Amino acid sequence: MTVHMLRELDKLKKMILALSAVVEESVQQGVLALVKRDEALARKVISMGDQVNQLEVDLEEECLKILALHQPVAADLRFIVAVLKINNDLERINDLAGNLAARALQLMSDVSIQPPFDVVEMSAAVEDILRKSLDALVNLDDGLARKAIQLDDGVDRMHQRSFDMVKEQIRQQPEHIDGLISYLSISRYLERIADLATNVAEDVIYLVDGRIVRHKNTA
Repeated sequence: MTVHMLRELDKLKKMILALSAVVEESVQQGVLALVKRDEALARKVISMGDQVNQLEVDLEEECLKILALHQPVAADLRFIVAVLKINNDLERINDLAGNLAARALQLMSDVSIQPPFDVVEMSAAVEDILRKSLDALVNLDDGLARKAIQLDDGVDRMHQRSFDMVKEQIRQQPEHIDGLISYLSISRYLERIADLATNVAEDVIYLVDGRIVRHKNTA
């Protein structure tokens, strides 16, 4: 491997880690805006979308440039493929954080409606999966990545319970149907963030040892 390619790969790693940090912050602030009913914070999260989109495009272009100029093989090729996939998932996670913030803004207009499920508990579980997945990426820790993957089933169960709770609340309080549907969407956004964070963890395992673990038991 040439010195120039080493520098390019190091730049790529720094770019994906920078994007990870921005996206993780976006999710945390989106949840906080929802829980605290913080309009300014919600609008800040939504405004971060353009920044993340540009970072995603820049990173993809960097990957394609390295592929074209250096034609990497083996572990280096695997690294670039993993970065391309993780890059896409991080951008989608950020979109969902923006969706959370947008729903938070909608719910601020109706202070009488209360969450039909424990938003704080579910958010904490989702943020834990995301944090573990990104820490696994930073440290190339496939063991931590497997722990993140194993937590996803718990979030799926929370989402199912949330769905049932929202249906029951709609029966009891049909006058609040719009707000309750917003909470159902919030549960779905959180569940999807966990799924995408799990994808990142799967790609870390692929990056570390070359194994594709989608649809497999990673225990």
